[in-house]
Amino acid sequence: MRVVSVQVGLPEEVEVAGKRKRTGFRKRPVAGPVAVGPLGPEGNGVADTKHHGGPDKAICCYPSEHYPYWERLVGHPLPPAAFGENLTTEGLTEENAHIGDRFRIGTAVVQVTQPRQPCSTLAFVWNRPGLVKEVVESGRTGFYLRVLEPGVVAPGDAIEVLEADPAACSIAEANRIHGQRKRDPAGVRRLLAIPALSAAWREELERYA
Repeated sequence: MRVVSVQVGLPEEVEVAGKRKRTGFRKRPVAGPVAVGPLGPEGNGVADTKHHGGPDKAICCYPSEHYPYWERLVGHPLPPAAFGENLTTEGLTEENAHIGDRFRIGTAVVQVTQPRQPCSTLAFVWNRPGLVKEVVESGRTGFYLRVLEPGVVAPGDAIEVLEADPAACSIAEANRIHGQRKRDPAGVRRLLAIPALSAAWREELERYA
């Protein structure tokens, strides 16, 4: 498993199809090492601090394996960080990333906290109104990491497994449970039993346990 590319970006005014929005979604590739701390990579920021950012969502990851699927769907190549991710990964997907897994990337130690939930900004930047639903239904959501030990990451870095539990809840399974949270209290309780689960997901899911 490895990091294909690293991207960062700060909030800016973005105009798409005559509409404007302030967002940190658009990110630029970084050629060399980038310092990462508790709030994410240096040079990265978010505009909507209510729904994005914070220690539990310090780093957004998206698997490179999904890009061909979306390129076929939209009919053209996609730019780097098309999903607003900080790390584009290879070999680490929703199927084999589990909430609570710990990895060393470069010199940083990180932990999986929750699936990435696509928001309206993704659809806005792509100018594709149905994209949020398409991402959720496809299961190709990506996921978030918290930074346990600050360090430096760079394109090409190996993603080294420090602690993983194959019996734990994968990101794919977490997506499934979240999608039917009103009908699956047992699944919700399974998620809530994971100490590493993000505070935002814990707060939302507790009402369905």
